[in-house]
Amino acid sequence: MDVRLSPLSSPTLGGLRSPLAARPAGTGEAAGAGVAESFKSALRDVSQAQNQASSLQTRVQMGDPKVSLEETMLAMQKAQIGFQATLHVRNRMVQAYTDIMNMSV
Repeated sequence: MDVRLSPLSSPTLGGLRSPLAARPAGTGEAAGAGVAESFKSALRDVSQAQNQASSLQTRVQMGDPKVSLEETMLAMQKAQIGFQATLHVRNRMVQAYTDIMNMSV
């Protein structure tokens, strides 16, 4: 079985790529709102993937014949990858904020 995640199918990267690429030209405030909304959307997608994986895991543990172990493991891996990507983005944002705040004026 060959499973490949494209950037557009990833819960985190797909949510961040589209709005940022098509942001309106204008003030920095509008761009900042686009980034914030994109990040919120990405967090919702990651949370939804984690909840789905948890639900599938519970159903497998309870012996539900409609849920396969492979499907559950795949959902768990997708949720983990999405969470790790989100964590990296958050760390980069915190580092950028720290760098900006430490700049001398």
